[in-house]
Amino acid sequence: MSALLSLRGVEAAYGQIVALKGVDIDVEKGEIVTIIGANGAGKSTLMMSIFGRPRASAGAILFDGADITRLPTHEIARMGLAQSPEGRRIFARMTVFENLQMGAAVDDFAHFDDDLARVFSIFPRLKERREQRGGTLSGGEQQMLAIARALMSRPRLLMLDEPSLGLAPLVVKQIFDVLRELNRNEGLTVFLVEQNAFHALKLADRGYVMVNGRITLAGSGRELLANPQVRAAYLEGGH
Repeated sequence: MSALLSLRGVEAAYGQIVALKGVDIDVEKGEIVTIIGANGAGKSTLMMSIFGRPRASAGAILFDGADITRLPTHEIARMGLAQSPEGRRIFARMTVFENLQMGAAVDDFAHFDDDLARVFSIFPRLKERREQRGGTLSGGEQQMLAIARALMSRPRLLMLDEPSLGLAPLVVKQIFDVLRELNRNEGLTVFLVEQNAFHALKLADRGYVMVNGRITLAGSGRELLANPQVRAAYLEGGH
């Protein structure tokens, strides 16, 4: 395997606040990789810095061997990265169908009908709701829409920021099952930031633990699930 995404010594800041402090991460093709950590650890900043917002102030971000550290966000998206951001951030006034059109715009609608059929087969609920405004959907349906919108661009790397946030346990299971199937059946590479450490590490091939902008632990999902430090901090009544 060769790394699809590599971060080397990445630093990023908001004004005087340094949020990322020399982060090294690899995501191999066909893997599911997760980053776990408490609120404020820098996980979301890491996700956003890959897309250039905020721009990395030091280090390098490579996608399939190409340096994307200084590229504009829209060019990064066209290379085959797609993000389902924290808080879902769907277009609330647009219908489900229109939201999916926005996702397909990155790929210039090259395979729109096929991709629409694909995401409707993955998320049948969205097909039922296709003419409904995004803002009127339930939280779980909005999360499905955010993921489906990202899939419409045919990404080589799907990045998700806190997909379980605020969702009922049954819906969380549905979302994670979909990610597992996409990875197994289509070989989709998934990079996941998640506060629900148990679900994330059960799903992931490998994981990283982030504390105060630094990677403090790395290992297979299974290894981290069994790690006493991880169990104490994130699995046994921790964050």
